[in-house]
This record gives sequence, C-alpha cells and structure tokens, in this order.
Amino acid sequence: MAPKKKAKPPQDELPPLFDATTLPTPALDSKPLRMTYRIARGEQGVLTFQPYKTHLLPLWRFKTASIATRSSQNLFSAFQFYVTQGDFVGADMCRKFLQMGMTRARRYANHKGGKKYDRSARVVELEGGVRRELERGGEWEGREEKVRAGEVFRGVWERCKGDERYGVLKREFLEELKAWEGEGGREGEGDGEAGVEVEGAEDGKT
Repeated sequence: MAPKKKAKPPQDELPPLFDATTLPTPALDSKPLRMTYRIARGEQGVLTFQPYKTHLLPLWRFKTASIATRSSQNLFSAFQFYVTQGDFVGADMCRKFLQMGMTRARRYANHKGGKKYDRSARVVELEGGVRRELERGGEWEGREEKVRAGEVFRGVWERCKGDERYGVLKREFLEELKAWEGEGGREGEGDGEAGVEVEGAEDGKT
C-alpha cells in the first residue's frame, strides 16, 4: 500500500522546520527495493522512486529565496539523518531533490513561467518532430528571487556531494549493486523506479 501523502503548506508560507528523525528507512529493510535504486544522471528518478519520493517531495519548494532556504535546510536535515542511519538511497534522494531545486529555480529564472521548451517531451513522443528551447533573458517580477533560490539549493547540494560519509555509503552501495547483479538479482523486484517522469509534473511550488 502506498504511503499517505502529507499535506502541503500554503505556497507563500515559510515551511516549518522538519523533524527528519520521523522519516522511515525502507531501503534498509528491503534489499530488492534497495537494489532497484539507480544513482543515474543528475536528478533522474527523483520523482518516481517510491516510497522516498512521497516522503521527501513535501519538503521541496522554491518560490522565494527564503522558502528555498528553509526547504534546503529541511532536505539537508533529512540527508544527514539518512547518512547517520546508513541509508544511502534516502541520502541520495535528498541530494537529487536539492539538485532539482537548483535546476528548476534556474529554469524559472531563465524562462518566464518556467517553460523551457515550446513542446513537452510527451507531445514530441506522441506526435513526433522536435522541440526547441524558448528564448532566455528578460526581466520580470520574481526573477531575482528564483536566481537566489537556485544559489541556495546549489550551496547545500554541494555540501551533500562533498560529505565524506555519503561518499563511503555510495561506494558501498555500488559494490553491493555490482555483486547483486553478478548473482542474477532481478531489477524488477521491489517498488523501484517504475514510471516515467513527466516534465513539469511537480512544478506547483513556483
């Protein structure tokens, strides 16, 4: 059964501080689930890997620099908790959410309304053709807030990447994954990264 979604605070309110010790660590209890996780490229998989996506998504917001600051604090608190528990999957999912905060905020800073392309990836897949990046630049209300929000997330994201304990967990995870695949472990077991990320699917935090 999928975990219940947590209520989201109003978009203009500063999110409350989050008690990361309340987070579950399901990947520690299920090796098949743990072995379906992929570090992948950048933030790939951040909106599909359950149940971590459901637990962490409510912490991710970037409408203003102050909201991004609190959001990054909460995600970093979750990151530290997962590292302390030895849960690499949880820690890396936090890293991905922080990276996505940086990239999404930059998108809204570069493109008014956050629309980067003239057509979505799904439309191109269904109808064919190509999609083109929309023109960057210009000034509009809220743009500087998005620039600052992106920098806030970038700073915390870099702290996560440079964390020594995280680096150790990452190496151990990759070694375990290599052994699992060598033993014929099936990638389809567990909840895993089923599903396709839809561009802009979770962009309600603007």
